[in-house]
Amino acid sequence: MSDTSLDTLSRSRAIALFLAFAFAYFLSTLIRAITATLAPTLVDEFALTAGDLGLLAGGYFFGFALTQLPLGRWLDALGPKQVLLGFLAVAVLASVAFASATSFVGLLAARTLIGVGVSACLMAPLTSYRRWYAPGAQMRANSWMLMTGALGMVASTLPVQWLIPLTGWRFLFLVLGGLFALSMLLIAWQVPPSPSRASPAPKGAAATPGYAEVWRNPFFRSLAPYAFVGYGGLVAMQTLWAAPWMVKVAGYTQAEAAAGMFWLNVAMMVAFLLWGWANPWLTRKGLSATRLMKIGLPVNLGLLAVITLSGSSLGGATALVWTLYCVSCTVGSLAQPAVGMAFDPQFAGRALSAYNLMVFAGVFAVQWGVGLMIDGFRSGGWSEPAAYQGAMGVYGLCGLWAYVHLLRAKTP
Repeated sequence: MSDTSLDTLSRSRAIALFLAFAFAYFLSTLIRAITATLAPTLVDEFALTAGDLGLLAGGYFFGFALTQLPLGRWLDALGPKQVLLGFLAVAVLASVAFASATSFVGLLAARTLIGVGVSACLMAPLTSYRRWYAPGAQMRANSWMLMTGALGMVASTLPVQWLIPLTGWRFLFLVLGGLFALSMLLIAWQVPPSPSRASPAPKGAAATPGYAEVWRNPFFRSLAPYAFVGYGGLVAMQTLWAAPWMVKVAGYTQAEAAAGMFWLNVAMMVAFLLWGWANPWLTRKGLSATRLMKIGLPVNLGLLAVITLSGSSLGGATALVWTLYCVSCTVGSLAQPAVGMAFDPQFAGRALSAYNLMVFAGVFAVQWGVGLMIDGFRSGGWSEPAAYQGAMGVYGLCGLWAYVHLLRAKTP
């Protein structure tokens, strides 16, 4: 693996570049997680079932996943700045379309297009960091981008809960469309043109190699099931099913659930901040991402088992245990920059996008799959809390399988 730097940036330019990217990513995670807060309103207005709600939330991730393979090629060929600006233009239009929707089909189509529009908001920055930053700095930048994303999820909870009675959800999406347009201006202003490639392609090699090298990589294959089930499942829980669990299983009010999600996302933001500080030190000490994941993820699986088996008996502690579960998942975020660093810089866009495809395909599958299982268990005569527990138990078993597969991973 080559770590040859392709370009250098002054400290002030590097900060401006990070902040411009971070603002767009903040908006993308806010709009990603907003479905959990809007769920009661949308269920009432459009008469949605649990399966409908899971499909609507998952539509974002379906659109997101659809773009990942071409996105990786475009990032490597055209550069992160140009690609991100094109995708954000779609996000602007899709936000307006969601605000204007009058049916479930319209909501789903707009939600899917939103996923398409924001699908480069993390991959474009990470590709830039792979090209410009040293390994420790890449790990730190990745964690602090995820911290910014957690801030967006914080904004999607209580602040949105307070705004809805004042503005309505439709006006809120019009404002988000305007903010995406503002982020485009910031990126056009602050992000420099992409540096040239690290090295020319070998003589006789394809000018634009595909994904075969990525899929063949043993390190990538060992992490793929965890990306789909484990980290994808975290996002599915954080952005949709944790809040309904608090209401349907633990007996929280909507306001209590929104408060629980607010503090959950604050805790996630702090966790990513701490990872950003710690990652350069961990890198110097030779503590690889896979080693840390192998140590930390059993705690995560244990907490999910506590949530599932305890059900309503956790009572007021439910939000706390969900918070501990999600925070324990953050160790899995180390895998993404590790995947990027396992490949030469000219492959970074494809490697990162292929991994992200696994994550967001997993989010879609878990969000919709849990909803379908809840509906299925209820149609079989289970109570609503028991149906939630059954669905979460199936998900937990899938997570255990993904962890066992991860144990095979070796640091590249």
